[in-house]
Amino acid sequence: MVWQQVYNPMGSMWLSTVLAAIPVAVLLVGLGLLHFKAHIAAAAGLVSALAIAILAFGMPPGMAGRAAVLGGLTGLLPIGWIVLNIIYLHQLTEQNGSFKILQDSIAGITEDRRLQLLLIAFSFGAFFEGAAGFGTPVAVTAAILIGLGFSPLAASGLSLIANTAPVAFGALGTPVITLAKVHGYDLMQVTAMIGRQLPFFSVLVPFWLIWAFAGRKGMQEVWPAILVTGLAFAVPQFLVSNYIGPELVDIIAALCSMAALVLFLRVWRPRSIWRSVSLKGHAQDGGEPPPAAAPARHARAAVVRAWTPWVILTVFVFIWGLPPVKNWLNGLFAPNYVIAGLHNMVEKVAPAVPHPTKEGAVYAFLLLSATGTGILLSALVGGLAMKYTVGQLVSAYGRTLWLVKYSLLTIVLMLALGTLTRYSGLDTTLGLAFANTGVFYPFFGTLMGWLGVALTGSDTASNVLFGGMQKVAADQLGLAPNLMGAANSSGGVMGKMIDAQSIVVASTATRWLHHEGDILRYVFFHSIALACLVGLLVTLQAYVPPFTLMVVR
Repeated sequence: MVWQQVYNPMGSMWLSTVLAAIPVAVLLVGLGLLHFKAHIAAAAGLVSALAIAILAFGMPPGMAGRAAVLGGLTGLLPIGWIVLNIIYLHQLTEQNGSFKILQDSIAGITEDRRLQLLLIAFSFGAFFEGAAGFGTPVAVTAAILIGLGFSPLAASGLSLIANTAPVAFGALGTPVITLAKVHGYDLMQVTAMIGRQLPFFSVLVPFWLIWAFAGRKGMQEVWPAILVTGLAFAVPQFLVSNYIGPELVDIIAALCSMAALVLFLRVWRPRSIWRSVSLKGHAQDGGEPPPAAAPARHARAAVVRAWTPWVILTVFVFIWGLPPVKNWLNGLFAPNYVIAGLHNMVEKVAPAVPHPTKEGAVYAFLLLSATGTGILLSALVGGLAMKYTVGQLVSAYGRTLWLVKYSLLTIVLMLALGTLTRYSGLDTTLGLAFANTGVFYPFFGTLMGWLGVALTGSDTASNVLFGGMQKVAADQLGLAPNLMGAANSSGGVMGKMIDAQSIVVASTATRWLHHEGDILRYVFFHSIALACLVGLLVTLQAYVPPFTLMVVR
């Protein structure tokens, strides 16, 4: 029997919204205030979500349980699969000493920690976001930064802040393509609209990143390099999104940004070298390591060998992200498992959607085409290139699996919570609270996208969740649908740094396990502040000339 979602079960929208927010509050309070371990906080959030979905919102218990299981499976593949295999590669490069050579080679470009942060967290991370998304950039950049000697909180938190502006076009444009496909937006028009919002933040975020790390004075000392990095990303981001399409926006912009920064550093250097690896103003961020020694110089052949595993990773991740490759691999092996008792048994209704719409529940076991599989193969190829034996590779994989066991459990529980809120309608109730804000809707509609990513961990999922609602609300208020569809995605990118799965990925990559609450507390202000700035920009584009001229109608 089909169950229709109910968005106001209490007869009071205010009370229903408070109930719908309880699971998120339990999770955030457990992590941020009560200092629960991440898997404990996630389990508490999931239990409260099950209770509210069943007892308050009337979801049949069997459906609620199946929705949680579906989310848990999604947590293992693709998210957990990425985390496990990128940590495996990092372990291999550390154990044979090649990672130390890589550190020295990066320091050879610049010893200044602020500029290393720009190059790795922002530009290099944006490339991995464009090629793969789904946690890959945070896992890679946080692992590299911790290897370079950055403190755990700096490596984790700054990687999360940097992974914002590229997210809307991540994984070869998947969030935008999904938004257009699922909700009937014109792909090029909504892509262009996002490309008229995010470039402002592609310039701002590098400044914000270095300010968060080194303070205002430390940022001002390297402002020319920051400006070059941001503009070299923002300009291609605008041009490609407006005149080519969403697929290669991040990859082209990231390559331009990296090249521009490296070339600029050949002719410019800061007056003083910043060697601190801890966040300015944060005394307890995992500890300030001893001052790093001057980077050793290595033979060119040794540097090439040290970079080889990461070059192999880049090539594999890029290839695995190409649609023809994905389609071919899925043609070889890609079973779909229908979740009986849930598939097409939940129906979304007005005002969330114009017409009643059944929710599918199919778990696609896309093992071959998963980004994590490409990362695993790159790690194996890189391991063989580093002269590991097959036995050593197998043994190292077992040790890595044991290392990340709690992180994988946390990701499973987090995704179970997010998926349950979607099928039970809890997230829609929260979204409707934003939608009832009238003339302030451009601002709060942007925050709806932020909330969607914070809940689901994915800009793609947020676009699926709220993209239709944005369109309906825009039509009712006389706003351009493309403006609010784009706002959902642009606002969503700022929620990426506080979503639970990203925080777990960061803590695992830096081996700062059970400090997820510390990371959340640090990044939360940055997340909400940047999301509000996106909301202000969207409001200006909705009502205030000349910003209104930027709107694609």
